[in-house]
Amino acid sequence: MTQRPGLFPFIASPLAALFVGLAVSAAPGSSLLAMDSGGTSTTSTPNCPKGSVWDKKTKKCVVANSGAVTDDVLVEEGRRLAKAGQYENAIAVLQAVSREDPMGLTYLGYSHRKLGEIDRGIAYYKQALAIDPKNADTREYLGEGYVASGRTDLARLELAEVEKLCGTSCEQYGELAAAIEGKATD
Repeated sequence: MTQRPGLFPFIASPLAALFVGLAVSAAPGSSLLAMDSGGTSTTSTPNCPKGSVWDKKTKKCVVANSGAVTDDVLVEEGRRLAKAGQYENAIAVLQAVSREDPMGLTYLGYSHRKLGEIDRGIAYYKQALAIDPKNADTREYLGEGYVASGRTDLARLELAEVEKLCGTSCEQYGELAAAIEGKATD
């Protein structure tokens, strides 16, 4: 077999080592798709296996528990997964969040509602509102849960609460109003 001139130096170059290192260190299921000219990932957060989250400090997937990473990181990852339609993965991550974190509870509710477990979702929203009754996101999602369960009268009450919190021009008001009118929402 004939060796091509110059091939070996490329393989031994630092650039090749970087690509080989990425291939070896990327976590299973990660989404490290592109690198910028400085060698930095252009994908914001890799996808980690179910029950794991990306730890920015260690730059690897870690088991989702409140001891491994902060609740803020868990909520951020849970929200990202929920908004991406990965509801079961979101629930696995959000289960590790303190039950005193209203946004963790809100996204648990969101994920369960999107899986069709509407009453369970509503229960999480109510827990979140007991902690933070002025959260327009939670009130919007609770209203959408009421719409999904056919209780538009309760959804309209939540719409009035959202209006008190942020007016009629905020995103939460528009989304819930659209849901009540029978138009698609997230």
